[in-house]
Amino acid sequence: MRIFLVYLKQYRLGIGLFFLFCAVFAAAFYLYSLPLGAVLYPAAICLAVGATALLIKARILRKKHRALLEMMQRPAALMEGFPEAVTVDDLDYQAIIEKLRDEQRALENNMNARYTDMLEYYTVWAHQIKTPIASMRLTLQNEDSDAARRASEDLFRIEQYVEMVLMFLRLDADSTDYVIRSYDLDAILKQAVRKFSTQFIYKKLRLSYEGVQTSVVTDEKWLLFVIEQVLSNAVKYTPAGGEITITLESPKTLCIRDTGCGIAPEDLPRIFEKGYTGLNGRADKSASGIGLYLCRRILQNLGHSISAQSEVGKGTVISIDLAQNALEVE
Repeated sequence: MRIFLVYLKQYRLGIGLFFLFCAVFAAAFYLYSLPLGAVLYPAAICLAVGATALLIKARILRKKHRALLEMMQRPAALMEGFPEAVTVDDLDYQAIIEKLRDEQRALENNMNARYTDMLEYYTVWAHQIKTPIASMRLTLQNEDSDAARRASEDLFRIEQYVEMVLMFLRLDADSTDYVIRSYDLDAILKQAVRKFSTQFIYKKLRLSYEGVQTSVVTDEKWLLFVIEQVLSNAVKYTPAGGEITITLESPKTLCIRDTGCGIAPEDLPRIFEKGYTGLNGRADKSASGIGLYLCRRILQNLGHSISAQSEVGKGTVISIDLAQNALEVE
């Protein structure tokens, strides 16, 4: 009904002129004392024919409208097969749409080329920067001083940032290097703990970890990155003398607890958002708000999930549910 009313509104001028012409003829016949039936009878026939034509045209318009609505549900690249152009306006609008689509395709191709170039550049850069980092680490290993230890800590953070860049670049790549199979979770955890051993010693943090003795279906490299990010935050926000605990809860939920500063209640629901740093992040100017976002995205791709519980001044618990897995084992 709404389409029909719109259609009548579109042709209101022609309908109005028809009735105006009928009135003019009726007035002329009346003034010349001619029988009004000579006007009313042809007018009624014309009205019937015109109404029939309007109904047929309205049906065609309705069919055309439905076809256009169906096309609107498709992506712009698949909008093919427009209804046959009947009016000059139809031809003009279709030409405008085609021109806009050509410009969109050209813009997308340009953006894709620029993105590919940027991706290749930063991937090469991330790999190249590892060479001087390794060289600097070998140099610092031969020195035993407070300055060397501080430089080693800074170098460790640089390595983390480089690894974060690589993971960020690979996250939305067309092809990934996932190797999904069953892994010993303890072997993955020990790699992460070993990497942060100097951090624990430097800040005098206690580590409570007795082994979880379970296997999980996942990708070792990507899950290791997630665990390292969680441990990095735990180490960063736990004061000297604090404690970090790694446990496994039923059914397969890996929990990493710390006794750090905790997360404000208003920040807790948003800590996995891209770029969100919260109160703690604003206090720490180096925070990027990318680490936990990457963790959530990676775990989603692996069929896992992540959540957080925290209390200000008492610490934070990051839970990684490794049981939610719908991936096939290689």
